[in-house]
Amino acid sequence: MRECSRLSRRAVLGLTAAALPLSTASPAAASTVVGGERLARPGVQVSGASGLPAKLTARSWLVADLDSGEVLASFGAHRRLPPASTLKMLFADTVLKRLDPGERYRVTDADLADVPAGSSLVGVKPGITYTVDQLWQGVFLRSGNDAVHVLSHLNGGIARTVAQMQARAADLQAMDTHVVSPDGFDHKGQLSSAYDLTLFARHGLKDPAFRRYCGTRTADFPAGGKKTFQIQNTDRLLTGAWGLKTYDGLIGVKNGYTSHAGNTFTGAATRGGRTLLVTVMHPGAGGNAVYEETAALLDWGFGHGRSAQSVGLLAAPLSEGGVKAGPPPARRPARAAAGAPASGSAGGSEWGPVAGSAGVAALLGAGAWALRRRRARPAATGGAGEVRDGDGSGPRGRHRS
Repeated sequence: MRECSRLSRRAVLGLTAAALPLSTASPAAASTVVGGERLARPGVQVSGASGLPAKLTARSWLVADLDSGEVLASFGAHRRLPPASTLKMLFADTVLKRLDPGERYRVTDADLADVPAGSSLVGVKPGITYTVDQLWQGVFLRSGNDAVHVLSHLNGGIARTVAQMQARAADLQAMDTHVVSPDGFDHKGQLSSAYDLTLFARHGLKDPAFRRYCGTRTADFPAGGKKTFQIQNTDRLLTGAWGLKTYDGLIGVKNGYTSHAGNTFTGAATRGGRTLLVTVMHPGAGGNAVYEETAALLDWGFGHGRSAQSVGLLAAPLSEGGVKAGPPPARRPARAAAGAPASGSAGGSEWGPVAGSAGVAALLGAGAWALRRRRARPAATGGAGEVRDGDGSGPRGRHRS
């Protein structure tokens, strides 16, 4: 029986003391920026094209061509913000190929002991045997933190998985990302950016299994014995739920919501032989806004955006011959509340920049997770303060991922 790796409180405190204080430096010029200098500038970045949607409230967003990697337009591309469950794209890209999809595993109480209270759940239960493939369906369709934790245990534990995710982010040149937990749940210091989330989606979509899971609309999930229940993807542009139309040509990929992060979404769609990626983080208000603004930016990309000149580039992974670039400029902590409309200035997150190498960041992430373990109470129905579907469509809860 595999067991979650754990750090002692003394070890965690030692790691934290060795790595702190974190940098809070003011903006400074950088000789190189991942993706190009323009992506670090304030305001909307676009060249050679007009007609961008007039009512974009997101705190950051980015439009890119999947094949060429060209960034067609952006706003606050490197702004560090809580990613919510869009971080599961990095989890999947890191762990998918490490586990046999046909492996069968009987879940224990210990596998679910560290699922944060208030998490989005697919309904994994102790004593039931699942295939790895079914658990991945729970991750992609229902954003199930319970499925993420079981898969993390199969991968060697939470701390090991967090370290692997941080290493993968470094290889992808996702330098705005700091991983604290594998599920995207709200933890102080867990940050990413529109640029990094787009990198995760682009690399993940190279994997046929990743692409298949994120484009699956419904699946039957084990309920014990021979019983199953149907689960539906929480991506509203894929399913047309909550009054939205399905988006023509949509591939996926992942949505997320927490009360702290607000709504986040990375979507990919193909039209006329061209595939575009759009990431939208923290729009102003409303559960549908993140999807509406994503759809509007996709429409722009397939229309006016055809004449857009590149304002940046999605970096290639270092392991695949990518050229290493410098980090984006450090930023002052932002004072705007989460979900505030974009103001034309690409500020930092309320948690400020995260300093240190990928290895130190991974250790800090693992340590923070160990200190914040909270025993979950998986249930068939949500309790007070929960959002059931993980995409912000239920009653507003304290946390969601």
